[in-house]
Amino acid sequence: MGQLDGKISIVTGGGSGIGRAIAEAFAAEGATCILAARGVERLEAAAQEIPNAVAIPTDVLEDDQVEALFDRVAADFGPVDILVNNAGMAKPCPTHELPPDDFRQVIGVNVTGCFLCARKALQQMIPRKSGRILNIGSISGQMSRPHSVAYTTSKFALDGMTRSLALDAREHGIAVSALHPGNVPTNIWGDLVDQVRETEGMVPLEDIGQAALSMVTMAPGTNVLSSVILPLSQPYLGRG
Repeated sequence: MGQLDGKISIVTGGGSGIGRAIAEAFAAEGATCILAARGVERLEAAAQEIPNAVAIPTDVLEDDQVEALFDRVAADFGPVDILVNNAGMAKPCPTHELPPDDFRQVIGVNVTGCFLCARKALQQMIPRKSGRILNIGSISGQMSRPHSVAYTTSKFALDGMTRSLALDAREHGIAVSALHPGNVPTNIWGDLVDQVRETEGMVPLEDIGQAALSMVTMAPGTNVLSSVILPLSQPYLGRG
């Protein structure tokens, strides 16, 4: 018997990186995993390789696509039990050179997309008085790096959103939490991934999946509101 047998989970940004690692961990414990992302080819490839996974291409910035995602899942599988808000992006750039549209795009995907999905998830969870929402933040929402004004702003906002959602949801028996990874080997680094791994270290994706799994399998009535996972060697306190 898996810890998530019979559970329906939606993982945004589920085609690769952190989202895929979380979906793999959930599927190994019996969950049906709906993978939602914009990259159709990568999304469908992941769904073919993960047991009990289904790909539903979705742009989390589009209200109608988010509505369609949750409505289809409810119709085909049942109401969602676990939502992982993982879809995210970054636009590294000195503040004075960052195009305003790039700033708006990062805030849109990382913050507005999270709100739209959480809103729909709560609508399905509240009548059943149960459910969990896990937002994937970042230690950049606590300690910033240079040239990351859009990403840092979005992750600070996501932490605040998590706390507000948790307050609104707890009277309905629903837990909302945030997992804040440090360095993880994803495509967000681009060509710098090997350099960062050498100088600061990386958390294996499998460990991120297991951390997420531990947070969503707490006993009913228990919530890990916020958790940080990072390489032992990564500068964190006092970085800048």
